[in-house]
Amino acid sequence: MTFAPLLDVVNQIPRDLILPPSSLFLVIVIGLLLWRRRPRAGRMVAGTGFVLLTFLSTTGGARLLVAPLERMTAPLTEPERAGAQAIVVLAAGRLRHAPEYGNRDIPDYTGLARLRYAAHLQRKTGLPILASGGNVSSGVAGDRASSEAECMAAALREDFGVPVQWLEGRSNNTAENAAFSAAILRAQGIHRILLVTDAMHMPRARAVFERAGLDVVSAPTMFFSQQPLSVHTWFPSAEGMRRSWYATYELIGMAWYRLRAAGGR
Repeated sequence: MTFAPLLDVVNQIPRDLILPPSSLFLVIVIGLLLWRRRPRAGRMVAGTGFVLLTFLSTTGGARLLVAPLERMTAPLTEPERAGAQAIVVLAAGRLRHAPEYGNRDIPDYTGLARLRYAAHLQRKTGLPILASGGNVSSGVAGDRASSEAECMAAALREDFGVPVQWLEGRSNNTAENAAFSAAILRAQGIHRILLVTDAMHMPRARAVFERAGLDVVSAPTMFFSQQPLSVHTWFPSAEGMRRSWYATYELIGMAWYRLRAAGGR
């Protein structure tokens, strides 16, 4: 059985249309459209969409999606005894043309959390760092285009005082992070790495790096499901929806990579 036709169909679906909150707003709209002809069904559909939208906008509700992902990994202890030969830190995103940095691109706050932990690990282990991330920017006022890896390297050197040995600046997704980074490292005789990303992203990232032929020691950061609960946990917030969006993205991404592997891609 081949999954190729299904993969081609899924490829055409806009990503944000299947992720919250857009997908939940779509459910509500469908319910409202049904309401006139089938009031009961319309109310049920619209009500379900509204309840899910409200619930997943809370950090407590988001935990139901976040916790299963974070249980697939664990904080790294004694990294200096892991037997790794290098640290690989993955890009998350960037803020383009930051005025306070002379209109340079800088890592976003998720990327900075990963960089901070990579710097912590480098100081403990002395291992060389590979920064991985492409999505090349067009530059400003004729400046040379820059990759996310270059933005990360600048932050590590200038803000954390940590050297960066290699840059992988061609990738556009996690699978390419793995393939291109593995090629760089194998050329240096490196096969075992500390992989740095946030905890929700780690299960998918580890899988593709192992598929690329590397021996991976997970070095996750930013665990959300272990944060204490309070009354504020159940109030809708932008952070609650961000976590739900991110967790849904990762769960779909894991399923998508498995589908691609089953389809021979």
